[in-house]
Amino acid sequence: MVFKTHRIAPRRAVDVMPDSKKVVVAADATDLCSPFIDELGITGVSIAVFGPTGGQSTICSSDAVAARIDELQFDLGEGPQWATLKSGTPTLVPDVLTGTHDCWPIFAASIGALDVGALFAFPLLMGAVTIGTVGLYRRAAGALSPRHMEIAVTLASALADVAVRHAIAGADDEGAVESAMTPAMRREVHQATGMVLVQLDTTATIAYSRLQAYAFANGQTVQDVARDVVSRQLSFRFLPE
Repeated sequence: MVFKTHRIAPRRAVDVMPDSKKVVVAADATDLCSPFIDELGITGVSIAVFGPTGGQSTICSSDAVAARIDELQFDLGEGPQWATLKSGTPTLVPDVLTGTHDCWPIFAASIGALDVGALFAFPLLMGAVTIGTVGLYRRAAGALSPRHMEIAVTLASALADVAVRHAIAGADDEGAVESAMTPAMRREVHQATGMVLVQLDTTATIAYSRLQAYAFANGQTVQDVARDVVSRQLSFRFLPE
């Protein structure tokens, strides 16, 4: 795949899309995805916020494919959202079937099973810090127009603060309902990481890597493996290294 990253200086929202501030007053997390679909003509969107230690809170996904793209990147630790999180710039994949990318070999192979022609990731910025990403996909291949690029940057800029607020609210609400479309803070993954840390007497980073490796080797998602660990159906203490 041929992946391009660009930094675009966002113009004021009033210059690009006068009603873009409707994003920041959305009461429900799922409402945050809608403006991107309405304004950009893309097929789906997923919005995620990342904590200082790399923990991910998925605020919303517009459909099952968007949720799966988000889940793949969460499980594999690679893909356009991670590139954008690292660079603070948009990552653009106008044609997922063209070329290769050595940095994302597993994600590149996995995405081929989905009905996806193009992928785009935009940063959620608070000052100079990238605190999350907006992942867009389209069934048909093709680049975003310059106008749509500007609108996407503006929407992401308007969204950053409210996305963080939703992430904080989700973390504080123990009764929040998680689903494949809105997995929230993935509490089971964090809990399972802590349990594996104790089982193996290791670090959180290594414990999470073991969860990822087990999930990949067994064709499961990290979320599924975490659920087995938390329910004590699986213990890493008795698994081979």
